[in-house]
Amino acid sequence: MRIYPRIQSLLVRDYFRFYKVNLKQDCPFWADDSKCAIRYCHVLPCQDDDIPEGLKGDIPRDIHLNESPVDKYRANAQINDCRHSAKDHNMELGYLNTTISSENYKEFERWQQHDDAQDNFCVKESSPGEYVDLLLNPERYTGYKGTSAHRIWRCIYMENCFRPENSPHIFIQSSKMNGMCLEKRVFYRVISGLHTSINIHLCSKYLLVPQDSLQVSPDNQWGPNLDELQRRFSSETTGDEGPNWLKNLYFTYLLQLRALAKAAPYLEREEYYTGNEVEDEDTRLAMNDILNIVRSFPVHFNESVMFTGGAEAQVLKEEFRQHFINISRIMDCVGCDKCKLWGKLQIHGLGTALKILFSGKFDKWESTLNNLNRKLFFLERSEIVALVNAFGRLSESIFELDRFRRMMR
Repeated sequence: MRIYPRIQSLLVRDYFRFYKVNLKQDCPFWADDSKCAIRYCHVLPCQDDDIPEGLKGDIPRDIHLNESPVDKYRANAQINDCRHSAKDHNMELGYLNTTISSENYKEFERWQQHDDAQDNFCVKESSPGEYVDLLLNPERYTGYKGTSAHRIWRCIYMENCFRPENSPHIFIQSSKMNGMCLEKRVFYRVISGLHTSINIHLCSKYLLVPQDSLQVSPDNQWGPNLDELQRRFSSETTGDEGPNWLKNLYFTYLLQLRALAKAAPYLEREEYYTGNEVEDEDTRLAMNDILNIVRSFPVHFNESVMFTGGAEAQVLKEEFRQHFINISRIMDCVGCDKCKLWGKLQIHGLGTALKILFSGKFDKWESTLNNLNRKLFFLERSEIVALVNAFGRLSESIFELDRFRRMMR
């Protein structure tokens, strides 16, 4: 329990509470005929005044005095700096041939995007979307269920998870898992662990009264539902598979713990910039405190034993990546906006963890790296936010599961 209170405290900070997401992207696999009309499915919009200045884009500055390192290398800052020092320059000696066309620059950008995409485990959204305040839109049971919700998970398990032969059930029976190679078992267990985590969230913040009931105030409508948890995970109702699903939760937690440990040298150098110097410094200190605890944990997931069989293993690795990318696309088919928000965020976070573990770019950290060649280890802000929030959701699931166990005594 050393990590849980710290991660929960970190996630209320501005850098991690605002997540940019596109909730209006069309489902690429079937007609989106399942839009949830339940009021609890609605995502509360984020007002522009609520968004920290540092997350809105460029902040105009005339010179670099007392500015954040994040702004120092922005285009506007460079232009202003050149204007200040132009009188010291010999324009003839300093001449550069700038005949590269705008079309060439666009082509260079496409090349870079293509190279970056080879490491990603999640699909890039077609438009940047809008900021959402995660604290105003907590993950909890909204009443979204039935055919639409079942279709999402059926598509994930039946069409995108690696499966052994003669496995007609949606969930792979544990007795048949040994018939698959290590990498395919890992893929299934990670997805199962995420699914388990989401189910625990819904059971711990369950809608306790009918949607049209006036018996209780809105603040007291959600709470733990032990009967629902037992229905979803007891051996009697799951054909003895429920306990294995709970084990997969811990498996996924260890995988993300390992990703944080592996990326720790990078994350320790992140600015966590929002424009509020005091809060940004507090966020850096809080993040480093968590990373120190993560690295002290004795047992992590061991990714080094995966994809080690030469060319054939690399083909499997690409299949592994493409299957996960496809699951990230399925998140656009979720009919409940709030469920879609948290589904996309947690898949994005898990995909970022897989990128850290398997892209190869984080396998060796050079202590001499500076801001100029740090691009080799580049993570977008949205990836960092998703990674830490997804780990926070797994951590909370384990905490809530312990609470349910105490309720059963």
